[in-house]
Amino acid sequence: MQDSGELAQRVEREIAASKATSPTHPGQSDSRHKTDPALVEAINQVFALFRLNYHNQYYAAFSDAEQLRQIKKLWLDSLKAVPPAQILQGAKLAIENSEYLPTLNRMHKCCEESLPALGLPAARAAYLEACNAGSPPELKHWSHPAVYWAGRDSGWQRLAAAPETQSWPVFNRHYQSRCATLLMGGEIPPIPDPPKNRLTSKALEGDAALQQIQRLKADNDL
Repeated sequence: MQDSGELAQRVEREIAASKATSPTHPGQSDSRHKTDPALVEAINQVFALFRLNYHNQYYAAFSDAEQLRQIKKLWLDSLKAVPPAQILQGAKLAIENSEYLPTLNRMHKCCEESLPALGLPAARAAYLEACNAGSPPELKHWSHPAVYWAGRDSGWQRLAAAPETQSWPVFNRHYQSRCATLLMGGEIPPIPDPPKNRLTSKALEGDAALQQIQRLKADNDL
């Protein structure tokens, strides 16, 4: 297997060049369903990259043109909620880390694992961060607003008290959705200010504690 640094550079060059090598559009024969052209192009680029990097395996797996067309349609449908940039980054990650042609399931995992390369926390790290949000969560120093909003969407109480088997799938779904919004050019609101009543309560508690200390000090001076 090639050195990972050299391979990463090669993949980046191939992503830029693969438009010229991928004329086949998955699903183009069914004109009743409109598909995002950028998503179609991303799937074509991914398969072009696989062809270049897994040459013998690729032709052994996709020896029939009709079979390849059907597989592209399957990938297109399965990855339709994933932004094209994340799909391409996922393909790069798959190529860098395995000598074997990835399955669709592995491709989904690579797409999720590609978030740090796109400037977003990894899903598991984001989940652990949200589970330890504290109260109020607005006071926490968040690594990214997407983590806060995914936590809020999931429910802070669920993240704090529910078993991981219940809370993780919910959080991951909301987090991937928030990340997709950003990667598709959308915006995420800034983290809101903490509730004023909580801040006032904290301030009053601090004042009361200070007064208590001053009283104790005065008693000791007597």
